[in-house]
Amino acid sequence: MAGSSAPRPDTELVQRVRELQPLIRSHAARAEQQRRVTAEVVKALTDAGIHRMNVPRHYGGYQTSLRTQVDALSEVSAACGSAGFMALIQAGCAFIAALFPDEAQDEIFTSPDVRVGGTLIPSSKAVPADGGYVVNGNSPFATGCQDADWHLLTALADTGQGPPEMLWLAIPMTDLQVLDDWNVSGLAGSGSNTVVAQDVHVPAHRVLPVGPLLAGAFPSQRSSADPFYGMPVLLLFCAWTAANALGLARAALTEFGERIHQRGITYTLYERQHEAPVTHLQFAEAAMKVSSAELLTADFVGLIESKAADGEPYTTGERTRIRAQCGYLARLCKEAGDLIGSASGASSLHREVPVQRIVRDLNALNLHSFVNPAANLELYGRVLSGLDAGTPFL
Repeated sequence: MAGSSAPRPDTELVQRVRELQPLIRSHAARAEQQRRVTAEVVKALTDAGIHRMNVPRHYGGYQTSLRTQVDALSEVSAACGSAGFMALIQAGCAFIAALFPDEAQDEIFTSPDVRVGGTLIPSSKAVPADGGYVVNGNSPFATGCQDADWHLLTALADTGQGPPEMLWLAIPMTDLQVLDDWNVSGLAGSGSNTVVAQDVHVPAHRVLPVGPLLAGAFPSQRSSADPFYGMPVLLLFCAWTAANALGLARAALTEFGERIHQRGITYTLYERQHEAPVTHLQFAEAAMKVSSAELLTADFVGLIESKAADGEPYTTGERTRIRAQCGYLARLCKEAGDLIGSASGASSLHREVPVQRIVRDLNALNLHSFVNPAANLELYGRVLSGLDAGTPFL
C-alpha cells in the first residue's frame, strides 16, 4: 500500500512537482530501459501528493481543481512523458474509484496516497456468482500496474437480455497477475502491461456499471452530492491527456532552445544553429503550435469547471467539441515535436538526447484511441452535420 507522507494542502502542489523535475528527468532514460517508472520517481510523486488530486477530502484527498491538475500533470510530463502518463492514469482512476459505492471506497481509500490503475477495454468476462461476479480475462494497457494498489478492470457481463453490460470492477492488484508484455517505442516507461484475472471473485459493492456512469448516474451516495464528482470522467480524460501533450511539447521547445546555441548546421556556414533564419522559422512555428494547444486546453478546461460550478448540463455538441479539441491539441503538440525533432539534426537520435524520446512519446499519445485526432474530429463533424455522434463515450 502506498505511503501517506504527502504534504498538505494542495495549494503548492504544482511547485512541489516542479521541484521534482530534475529527479524525474534524470530517471527518464532508465524508466524507458526498464519499461516502467523507477521506484524513486514513484515515491517522489507520491510524497508530493500527486495521487491525492481526485481522492475525496473525507479520505484525506485534495479534490484539486481541474486547472491545477492540468498544471501539475504537465510539469511531470515535461520531465518524463511516461511518468506523466502514469500519473494522469492513476489520478483519473482515483476519480473513477470515488464514484463506486461508498463501501467499496472505504476499502480502496485506506490511504489518501493509494495508487489506482485501470482501463476501459472490455476484454474480460464477468459471470454473476455469490453476490457478485467471477471475472476472467486480460486487461491490456494497464498503465503503472506494477506500482498500483488497485486496478479498475473493465469486463462484459451477460445480462441474458440484450447486449452484455459493461462493468468496472475494483480489484486489488494482489488478486491479479501481470504479463511482462510492454515493449514499445513510445511512452515506453509507463509500464502499461497486461493484467490477468483468473477466477477472481468481485463482490457486488465493488462493481460500477459503465453505461449509467456515462449518463451521469453512479452509486456513491457521498460523491453524488458533491459537484466535483459530477464532472464527466471521459471529458476529464481529455484534460488529463492534454496535460501530457502540453508538458512534452513544452519540454521539446526548452530542449531545442538549448541545443541551437550548442551546435551548428553541418555543411553550412552556420557555426551556431540559432543564427540561421530557418531555425527562427522552425522555432516560431513550433512555439505557435504549442501556444494554440494551450489555448484549446484552457478553453475546454474552463468549460468543464464552469459546468461543475453551475450544474448546467452539456449538449452533445459541447461534449464532442471537447473530444475534438483534445485530439486537435494533441496533434498540434505532435506537429511541434516533429518539427523540432527534424530540426535537431542527426545527433538528436542518440538515446541520451531527450528530443528523440519526446517525439516518440507524442506519437504514442496521438495513437491512443481516445485521443486520436482524426477519430475525434469525425465525432464532432458528425454532430456539426446534424447526425448522431455515433458513440456513447462522451
